[in-house]
Amino acid sequence: MTMHLNRPIAGFEVRRATRASRVAMIVLLIVALAVASAPWWAGRDAMHEFVQLASYLVFALMWNLLAGYGGMVSIGQQAFFGIGGYGMLILANYCGISPFVAVPIAAVIATVVAVPVSLVAFRLEGGYFAIGTWVIAEVFRLSVANVSVLGGGSGTSLTALQDVPRVLRESLTLWLALAIVAAAIGLLYLFLRSKAGLALTAMRDNPVAASSQGVDVKRARLIVYLVCACGTALAGGLYFIGNLRISPDAAFSVNWTAFGIFIVMIGGLGTLEGPIVGALIFFVLNRFLSDFGTWYLIGLGALAIVVTMFFPQGLWGFVSRRYGLQLFPVGRRVVFVDAGPSQQATHHDASTDSVEAPSTPHRA
Repeated sequence: MTMHLNRPIAGFEVRRATRASRVAMIVLLIVALAVASAPWWAGRDAMHEFVQLASYLVFALMWNLLAGYGGMVSIGQQAFFGIGGYGMLILANYCGISPFVAVPIAAVIATVVAVPVSLVAFRLEGGYFAIGTWVIAEVFRLSVANVSVLGGGSGTSLTALQDVPRVLRESLTLWLALAIVAAAIGLLYLFLRSKAGLALTAMRDNPVAASSQGVDVKRARLIVYLVCACGTALAGGLYFIGNLRISPDAAFSVNWTAFGIFIVMIGGLGTLEGPIVGALIFFVLNRFLSDFGTWYLIGLGALAIVVTMFFPQGLWGFVSRRYGLQLFPVGRRVVFVDAGPSQQATHHDASTDSVEAPSTPHRA
């Protein structure tokens, strides 16, 4: 692209942050501090609702990473959600481990289980992969439902927390939820800004072209699959610590993936901001309209259809393109530094201005 400038170009610099991203970081820190102090000012219901919102958000973030960035559309991620929940319960009730410590351990177990599962799932492509992951999740559900020590099909309760004071239990659960959300967003942001994240995006857009440029597509897909399994299991363990009870139908329900897809599609596929926006919208709808039963589900489906038709890139995708906002920029912008004669005489003082290309910024 040829640029016509009135003054000679002195150089350029690569910028990764935006003004919106700096403001977003400050706002997120304030929100995190407010949530962390919630045990001293919020009620039980508000704290419980934040834990549920955190579970939905982390699940959606992982599904977005798998499908939006990795190009693997799965409708069976509830398999690892259930493994995280049941793994936490087994470690807590039968191994004497604190449930709050058992959550990350269960996530590691789910990651290990995902290795042989991936050998089966990766033999399938496209729609077959999606259906295959659903079948795998159903196998896990039926298997757990036939284990009588875990309560069978009716499930069982988390008894390891019965001696923990209620106030302490609710506070620890809230702080665990905040830590998991912060870790999920932070680590995904760092990953997507790395060379591995760039390779992942290239693989999503065109696996053949990415492979020809040296990207190990099979290895990248496996890493993404394992990371998503780990994150989804964290969400599962967190959710059932908050609920204090688990059952196969609740843990391995396909509704988890359905809600995750709804959140991502409403907010914006292939963005970090999208699942956050979608999770907030879903939480508000669930909070005030869930009592309408079947009509509530019909309304969710209708909303998803409307957004898909008129905002195919999601609500955040529309806002981002319309106003140029990026709260979590993962690309790079080449900014040309323009120095005039007076500025050159003063050795590029603080008044040096920046001139960007008139069209969309170059991205690596």
